[in-house]
Amino acid sequence: MYRLLFSLFLSKLDPEDAHHLAFRVIRALPTLGVGRLVERFTGPDPSLAVEALGLRFPSPFGVAAGFDKDGYAVRGLGNLGFGHVEVGTITAIAQPGNERPRLFRLVADRALINRMGFNNGGADAAAGRLSRLSRRTHRPVLGVNIGKSRVTAVEDAVADYERSASVLAPFADYLVVNVSSPNTPGLRGLQELDALAPLLEAVRAAAGSTPLLVKIAPDLADEEVRRICALVLRLGLDGIIATNTTISRQGLKTPADEVEAKGAGGLSGAPLAARSLEVLRIIRAEVPAELCVVSVGGVETAADVQDRLDAGATLVQGYSAFIYRGPFWARQVNRGLLRFRRSRAQSGARRG
Repeated sequence: MYRLLFSLFLSKLDPEDAHHLAFRVIRALPTLGVGRLVERFTGPDPSLAVEALGLRFPSPFGVAAGFDKDGYAVRGLGNLGFGHVEVGTITAIAQPGNERPRLFRLVADRALINRMGFNNGGADAAAGRLSRLSRRTHRPVLGVNIGKSRVTAVEDAVADYERSASVLAPFADYLVVNVSSPNTPGLRGLQELDALAPLLEAVRAAAGSTPLLVKIAPDLADEEVRRICALVLRLGLDGIIATNTTISRQGLKTPADEVEAKGAGGLSGAPLAARSLEVLRIIRAEVPAELCVVSVGGVETAADVQDRLDAGATLVQGYSAFIYRGPFWARQVNRGLLRFRRSRAQSGARRG
């Protein structure tokens, strides 16, 4: 049914307008009093729960940053079966983001291109919202992803991130430093170790006891990934999220002239899967088993999620496939993961 709805209606809408339409419905689930009813249908089996970052995640599968930029739909997304929701990217200073159009579908590739530019209402507004949410017991695990304000010069980035961290960390279950979006000028340069080390040290101090992770780009060279792993271990961070969107346009099915016409931005979705999995394997080879590694990029099916878990991911996130799979995407993934586990348990019992 959703495929038909997408084909006949949603695919004809501007992608950002379609997102806002779906977002309003998801946001309304708890307030309409149907959230708990929906959750009976979508909720993950208790056997899927994961212990990480000192927290219990009801499912290893969650929503990546970018879907809920300001923390309005956390409970509704939990009602749909996601084990955690990472909100953001949130900046210290409110900003409108880039001019529209800034979100584009590549349907043939099951992908998106976005140059949203961290559009959000700012850290102070989000803190007020999340402080009320934090007092509610029925919600998924809440991550908060922070980035540099566009008006802040790169040389002043540390203070900008510190501000966001100090305001938002008290209301987050975990905090993420985003230095890997391609849509804020100069941001990816902060992944260079000379810039990244003092930034992460400052944010770690501002975050206090809140677990801190860093999100990296898929376009880093393998050796750069290894050096960041070493830095994360040296600083005592709690984890790594891999990966953000890519600036690459290689291997797409969509005609090159159509892709070029859409302009700059980060590519997400199925074309990112191979590199995201490769980066995950590099990271897991460099860090101890107890470090939380969150894999994101090109994840669509339960088999994709299971592949990431088998490759060493602690948790897995998705976003782009939401557009192509519809509101019961998390349910599909959770049910598929449960089938994998039962099948493996039965296989093990037969071998035993």
